[in-house]
Amino acid sequence: MNGNHQPTTAFLALGSNLGDRLANLQGAWQALHDLPQLKVLAASAIYETEPVGGPDGQPAFLNAVLMVETFLEAPALLAAGLAIEQSFGRCRHEHWGPRTLDIDLLLYGDKIVQQQDLVVPHPRLHERAFVLMPLMDLAPDLLHPLRRQTVRDMLHQLPSTAGIRRLPGHW
Repeated sequence: MNGNHQPTTAFLALGSNLGDRLANLQGAWQALHDLPQLKVLAASAIYETEPVGGPDGQPAFLNAVLMVETFLEAPALLAAGLAIEQSFGRCRHEHWGPRTLDIDLLLYGDKIVQQQDLVVPHPRLHERAFVLMPLMDLAPDLLHPLRRQTVRDMLHQLPSTAGIRRLPGHW
């Protein structure tokens, strides 16, 4: 439990570029929903994006962001995400390589966490259009606790959002 016994609003990025990408994202949403100390409040649209970094020739990703409310502390939320990734067959063979499922903790309230295995806000959040675009769906005026910029401003400062396509419909 977090110290004040009040839930914390957090944002989680989901990504998949192996297997049934949509089913992987839907399954991650359901697995997060099933956690007893977490409630999924909202979901962004799904975006198809070209891979950033990593080996050449990977398939395109599906990306989305979930807004959750949780009583889990940030390290426990990260651990839950890693366990869900593993349950979907996530293997960490190469840095930024293809994956069945990726769950990143982007923001945890307005908290700043700097631990060996966890940095919040996510250290590359402000550089990644494939995360900022879905985050913009949910919280365009949310202020980054370190950069003191809104999601909208961080997205507009990026050189390009080419290679990112919002998919129609709901998931």
